Amino acid sequence: MSKKVEVLTDRAALVSQALELIISKMETAIAEQGRFTIALAGGSTPKPLYEAIASQNLPWDKIHVFWGDERYVPPDHPDSNQLMARNAWLDRVEIPTANIHSMPTDEADPAMAAAKYEKHLQEFFHSSPGEFPSLDVVLLGMGDDAHTASLFPHTAALKVKDKLITVGNKDDNQRLTFTYPFINAARCVMFLATGANKKPALAQVFAPTADDLAYPTRLIQPKGELLWLLDAAAGSDLNKG
Repeated sequence: MSKKVEVLTDRAALVSQALELIISKMETAIAEQGRFTIALAGGSTPKPLYEAIASQNLPWDKIHVFWGDERYVPPDHPDSNQLMARNAWLDRVEIPTANIHSMPTDEADPAMAAAKYEKHLQEFFHSSPGEFPSLDVVLLGMGDDAHTASLFPHTAALKVKDKLITVGNKDDNQRLTFTYPFINAARCVMFLATGANKKPALAQVFAPTADDLAYPTRLIQPKGELLWLLDAAAGSDLNKG
């Protein structure tokens, strides 16, 4: 794993840097593999990044979009991560419908939906059960409790190590989420974190030792690149390890 931490002046600078990095990794992946795979994060931080991506002239037919987690709500629900990404980016460009790999939230049992999405991933990547395919980029945010995707502190999802997708739970609101071993299989994991409210969690995440189950972002140690993009409010005074 190679780890890099960049502290940008503000959110606009963070978005600009993230856009540049994603386009660079997209160009490399398409040159080497003929396609680019990216998993999206929810929340408010990446929305301006998605809007910036939508303004670019990119080879949309070679870009495949996945989600690292999703609230278990209909796709047109205001809390849907898919809806946010569609409004900010995907519905504004000519990307083929088949290239948009949204998490299913229509099963009566979220565990069945998790298994369904896992099977879809295995078919897409031609991987076998127990194998962890590598996405080119996994975008992640981090909550002020140090959760990432829908991997929340001291929850059962943190103990799932043999699946790609599992059910996350926050205040009895169920979600689908990548497991941390699947995230760690990525060629590049890119965290976007903004705001002074993230400082206490970041201090624990970057500490030499801490409780991984209390601060789940610590579990993200990818085999490829680990990139942290922080604004000054979040990253000032940070011991970057």
